[in-house]
Amino acid sequence: MARSKTQQVIDDITGQIESGQLQPGDRLPSTAELRTQYGVSITVVRNAVQWLKAKGLVEGLSGVGVFVTERNGETSN
Repeated sequence: MARSKTQQVIDDITGQIESGQLQPGDRLPSTAELRTQYGVSITVVRNAVQWLKAKGLVEGLSGVGVFVTERNGETSN
């Protein structure tokens, strides 16, 4: 089954966060940069970023950008 463009962006950015390629505190590329990188519409980028925010993977700082959050519960006990 084909994944939606939004899901492809979500999966890619989530993978970068999980692999450590994007570290806590790292700024995501701008909406325009993500549109170009993935070849998608602004709506796709906004929906993907909104989903990532809802899951707590990133947080937006108004006028500054979107940043990777600290990941809680990652230590093995």
